[in-house]
Amino acid sequence: MTESNRIEFKRELTDELDIEKEVVAFLNYREGGILYVGIDDGGKAVGVSDIDGDMLKIKDRIRKNVMPSPMGLFDVTAETVDGVKVIKVFVASGSEKPYYKAKYGMSTRGCFIRVGTAAEPMTTTMIEDLFAHRVRNSLGRIKSPRQDLTFSQLRIYYEEKKHPFNENYLRNLELLTEDGALNYVAYLLADENGNSIKVAKYAGTNRVDLISNNEYGYCSLLTATRRVLEKLKVENAISTELTYMSRIDTPLWDERAIHEAVINFIVHNDYSREVPPKFEIFSDRLEITSYGRLPENMSEDEFFSGVSIPRNKELMRIFRDVEMVEALGSGMPRIMQVYGRECFTFMEHFIRLTVPFYKNVTDNVTDNVTDNVTDKEAVINLNPRQNKILEIMKSDIRISTSELAERLSVAQRTIKRDVELLKQKGLVTRVGNERTGYWVVLK
Repeated sequence: MTESNRIEFKRELTDELDIEKEVVAFLNYREGGILYVGIDDGGKAVGVSDIDGDMLKIKDRIRKNVMPSPMGLFDVTAETVDGVKVIKVFVASGSEKPYYKAKYGMSTRGCFIRVGTAAEPMTTTMIEDLFAHRVRNSLGRIKSPRQDLTFSQLRIYYEEKKHPFNENYLRNLELLTEDGALNYVAYLLADENGNSIKVAKYAGTNRVDLISNNEYGYCSLLTATRRVLEKLKVENAISTELTYMSRIDTPLWDERAIHEAVINFIVHNDYSREVPPKFEIFSDRLEITSYGRLPENMSEDEFFSGVSIPRNKELMRIFRDVEMVEALGSGMPRIMQVYGRECFTFMEHFIRLTVPFYKNVTDNVTDNVTDNVTDKEAVINLNPRQNKILEIMKSDIRISTSELAERLSVAQRTIKRDVELLKQKGLVTRVGNERTGYWVVLK
């Protein structure tokens, strides 16, 4: 690991270390970045002696000394590098640029941006240009249609995680507009509101025969999210695969990846038009659709690589507090480990994830399997990535697992696990060793 436009190393946290400058520079940079404390300039991990204490200091300094509020845009965690504990500060690109050090205000002394491997002062022209393009319709600035809101459910979630929920919670959680009114974030998280998320189920592959249409809402968005996750868990039926070696039970979709997708599509939905995300279950696929195009200046390649630009930083902060989000920026890489780019569709006003079910390769399989049809031929379930591996092996029989991993943008251990499963299913075999051998696809 080396320093780059998105990675910065600091040996230790001291009073002299201008950590605020580094964070401001990443907030203003279109891709955000990561600051490591406990790694020297040469990339050697030296560790942190008081990791818990330094993490608290870093959180407090960023929260107090950076403006506009960066809450929901950064995450401070401990990580092991070369056997020692270091601090990782993940910083997303913000939508309220320019960010600045509160001490110096929106000036050339307070505003910085990442240039190469350094945080450089911004010019007056750059500051004025960013301010002119600042996103001003964020949920935190939109006044709630109701001001008689209560937050009993939100309190329960915070108290479950031992987080303080005192009389200043409205301001601490950024649930107020600049003039002190409850904002739209507060409306979405209130005990009662007009927001509802639908989970529809159809008998076939189109929207003609509706089996059920469940609504989860009119309550805190946290509660609605949990109910959607519970519903999809129930719907994730198990299919049975009979191979020549064993019987394998497989769900319709990867539960962890879809859990991440549900959270992402709910947290990053554009609620400013009062259009909630929707979830639709067909006979062959699951579709998740959220309102809102990609954030301004974000490309599809950046989206798939995990660059994080939270649309609703206040919601992200709260979902992170109650541990519905594990770590900022972790969702998309986990989804991409299982489902490829081809599963995403970008429309003018919507983003959709289409998840094909793990389905039988052999068509028209009945319970009355004849004597001349083996178990192996009867039922074989593959996910989209495993089917893609077989396709690639057919066209390039000498491809290695490391090349497969690079081609599909997933970890090599994931490819090895898939290949082992394909071998067990009797779909592929390796002739010779990893270096000089080749694949024989039996499918």
